[in-house]
Amino acid sequence: MLNFPHARRHFRESRFAKGELLFARGDPGGHLYLIADGRVRVAVVTDEGGELSFRHAAAGDLLGEIAALDREPISSDIVALRPETACSFEREAFEQLYATHGAAATSLIAFLCRRIRDTRGQLEAIALCPVETRLARFLLLAIGNGQVLAIGNGQAAAGKRIPLSELAQLLGANRPNVNAALGLLERAGAIGRTIYDTVKLTQIAQGEEA
Repeated sequence: MLNFPHARRHFRESRFAKGELLFARGDPGGHLYLIADGRVRVAVVTDEGGELSFRHAAAGDLLGEIAALDREPISSDIVALRPETACSFEREAFEQLYATHGAAATSLIAFLCRRIRDTRGQLEAIALCPVETRLARFLLLAIGNGQVLAIGNGQAAAGKRIPLSELAQLLGANRPNVNAALGLLERAGAIGRTIYDTVKLTQIAQGEEA
């Protein structure tokens, strides 16, 4: 998460309905969004209709920062998964902020490094790991980001609910396989209706037997 207290005077509030695009792939990177409330999905969609959802973002996350930094077009479709509030921030103000405030620049570099590591881990999991391992890593990442999620019919901890279809997209799997993975994690005692067991989730995330 990022906090830019020096830049608050430059923020402009924007609201998005469920299913509305914040950015479309190919859009110019003239501004950024800092999510205040809600959740969005970041995906790549091919001309043939294929889709890879490789992460979701929630309150405190920054969107459009890479295009703002390198002045290239937006590289992904970013869509609101529920009604959302975000703070719009023009690229020029963003550039002035990290050029004149060392703490903001350091925070941004750390944020981008975490983003790269998280994305690499998710893509590696999609390519190489069984669904239950991907699911355990996803839940641990959510916990590490301070998020508590309820999945599908509530098999995970109480909190903001993420539909099973959305989770399947994020994990690069189909719904039956994700549902089976949820059952495996529940039988292993890694998740329940009101708790996560991070120790057991970590074991499964590392490829150990559930």
